[in-house]
Amino acid sequence: MKNITVIGSGTMGNGIAHTFAQNGFNVSLVDISTDALQKALQTIAGNLDRQVKKGTIDDAGKAATLANIKTYTDAYEGASDADLVVEAATENRDIKLKLFKQLSDICKPEAILASNTSSISITEIAAATNRPGQVIGMHFMNPVPVMKLVEVIRGYSTTDAVTKTIMELSVQLGKEPVEVNDYPGFVANRILMPMINEAIYTLYEGVAGVAEIDTVMKLGMAHPMGPLQLADFIGLDVCLAILKVLHNGFGNPKYAPCPLLVNMVMAGQLGVKSGNGFYEYTPGSKDVKVARKFSPPAQAPPAP
Repeated sequence: MKNITVIGSGTMGNGIAHTFAQNGFNVSLVDISTDALQKALQTIAGNLDRQVKKGTIDDAGKAATLANIKTYTDAYEGASDADLVVEAATENRDIKLKLFKQLSDICKPEAILASNTSSISITEIAAATNRPGQVIGMHFMNPVPVMKLVEVIRGYSTTDAVTKTIMELSVQLGKEPVEVNDYPGFVANRILMPMINEAIYTLYEGVAGVAEIDTVMKLGMAHPMGPLQLADFIGLDVCLAILKVLHNGFGNPKYAPCPLLVNMVMAGQLGVKSGNGFYEYTPGSKDVKVARKFSPPAQAPPAP
């Protein structure tokens, strides 16, 4: 396996492309937008510069990684020679089904089709193709070049050979793959999203403030990031979409999204990507502060 196609050049797509390219694979990065592709290459170059600064790679490694990536706006050009396609498009069921149907017609018969979906059924995605046995989930974690886990999801029809190939490939990328079966949310998000949702309910019901909730989880449970800040980092729209998949898939009210989350997404407050969520984010700055909506009003000075 040498030729890898990544569909989608957003945060996950460019991270996946970066990781494969840094490990010597030929990567075709596909997106419908030329501007998005250029932005992805700039992001990859910036992340490689950080690796050079840390001493994890040298300048030659950076140059070789970038040379391994070619960009395309046409899916046929970018995917027709792929040994593996990793789809990292938006977390939307209809878009993914349409895309996989198209890929199964474009790609050579032996190609494996993988999805980076964080919640949508691999079995359903596979059923839209002409090769359900060769469809699998490769759920990378963000940021992809740094995080070690790959959640490898077997659909109902995924073959043992394809699963073995993807497990071995993940190790080749320096990752630690974990094989799971195809149920809503898989393992990672079935556990993570209810925790995030409960943290939002805790804020919604006035139990504690944003910083206080995150501090309890960081100091008390040794989480590197509090659940509300993590939700901002993931994207509140993505959290909402995954919770809807869990709620619809299991029919259990414990997965029902908190009304506060629903309202924030409708208002366009999506977290880091929009600059405002539970916290406020300034481009180019690492400083974050609790969003004004959730900040307690300033106390008036005591009367003399």
